[in-house]
Formats: sequence, structure tokens, C-alpha cells
Amino acid sequence: MALPLQCNDDLELESRKTLSRDFHFTDKDFNFIRALVAEKTGIVLSDAKRDLVYGRLSRRLRQLGIKRFADYCRLLQDGDEDEMVQFTNAITTNLTSFFREAHHFDYLGATLLPTLEKEKPNRKIRIWSAGCSTGEEPYSISMTIKEKCPRLAGWDLKILATDLDSNVLAKAQAGIYEHSRVEDLSRERLRRWFRKGRGVNEGSAKVSAELQELITFRQLNLMQEWPMQGPFDVIFCRNVVIYFDKATQRTLFNRYADLLVDGGHLFVGHSESLFKVTDRFELIGKTVYRKRY
Repeated sequence: MALPLQCNDDLELESRKTLSRDFHFTDKDFNFIRALVAEKTGIVLSDAKRDLVYGRLSRRLRQLGIKRFADYCRLLQDGDEDEMVQFTNAITTNLTSFFREAHHFDYLGATLLPTLEKEKPNRKIRIWSAGCSTGEEPYSISMTIKEKCPRLAGWDLKILATDLDSNVLAKAQAGIYEHSRVEDLSRERLRRWFRKGRGVNEGSAKVSAELQELITFRQLNLMQEWPMQGPFDVIFCRNVVIYFDKATQRTLFNRYADLLVDGGHLFVGHSESLFKVTDRFELIGKTVYRKRY
């Protein structure tokens, strides 16, 4: 998802910025907005995030020609669906990279996929990247599958990649990245999995069709109903829930457990833990969990 408000360091830096107050922004406005954010996304915003909210949403007010936050809140309260999408996109942060938290992909390629290969007589594997942001995570999963387990080429293997933010999903589906986003990849990976951009995409790199063929991108709000029924063998939900309260986390992780096969795996972010949140998973590695029941 997107990843709602993912990076602590970036968030705190943005929160501490001194913002020029071009728009009237009251306590009532802020409380309405954070209640709406909690309702729609599950993100809990503290008082310390007031400047962050102002900075993110003041851009929308300028674009709409609105002078006061009260008027913008009224627009949201009136149920403008198009603006609700823009609001959600504006309030979320999407920070990611290829092979972020590399130990997860090492475990996936060296241990988990070979195990699934042995244990799956139906030759069917389903993986969900929940909060895929601009696509680096699902493409890293796809690269891991292609590189480490080429014998799975003939299998019914699919990756579902979802996010709350429709803007970043469009970028993920296009699979076009600035040079700075791929420069840390090895030359071998760049040659094998990317094509040089041409024309308007000069200076960028496009993910190969071979990687894209495994992935289906869909917009999804984790706080609402899920259209997919599973079951999934693996779920990646990394750096998504750090701003959710414990009750929301408990609900979300239990829903993940319901969609995972018995013994299915859940990968979470480096600052996240299921300790005292749910007992339906056991920790088997560094932020790697296996479903108990």
C-alpha cells in the first residue's frame, strides 16, 4: 500500500519543517482530517503530524483554488469521491527500493521457494505484495523467482500487487524508473531485466515484459472488503502498519492469516512485529513469520 506513512526519518523531518501558513488551518480542521484518515486508511496520526498534514494537503488546496481548510473539509464531508482519492493519495507516503531488506528475498529464493516446489503437487503458487507502492517490491519478488527457481517457469505462479494510492500503482504498472532508482542494481540484473528508455523516457529504465508477466496490479484499501479469496502461500506486508493502532493491526494480521494456506508465510517490515498483536503466527526468522492456525 503504498505504503502509508512509511519512513520514520522522512516523516519526522517533514513534521519539523517550518511551514508558511498560506491557508487557515484550525484544530477542528486537523481533527476532522485525522479522523477521516483513520476511518479510510487505518493510519493513526498524532498531534505531532499536524505540520505534515498541512504540508501534504496545502498542495491540493492550491490546485483546487480553495483558501481555507474548512472549505476543503466540507468538500470531503460532502462525499466527493474523486477528491477522496486525491486526498488519500496526498496523505500517504511511498518510499521503497528494489530488494529493500534484502534478507527477505534471500530467504524467499534460497529456502521458501524451493520448499514450495517440493510441497506443491498442484504446481500452483500465489504471492501477495500488499502495499506495493511504485512496484519495486513485486518486481524484486519476480526477479527472485526467475533467478533462483527457474524450474518454476512452467508453474501456475502469480503475484498480486496492491496499493491504496492509484498514482503510484500507475507508475508500478508502467514499470518505468528513473536511473537513480535502479543504479544500485548489479550490471547483470540491469542487462537482464531492464530496457533503456527512449524518446520521452530517455534516461529511464523499463522493466522487462518477462518480469511483468507474473504480476497483476490492483488498487486496494486494506481497511475495506477484499475481493480476492486466496489462498496465498506468501504475503509481503512491509512497512505498512507502523502507523496503525494495535487494534487495527490485530484485525489486519488476522485477515492475512485467514487468506494464507496452513503454514503460509508473512513478511513484515524491519520496525514491525506481531508480538502481542496476534498469536496466529510464529516468528521463524528476521521479520519472517509462519502461520500457526
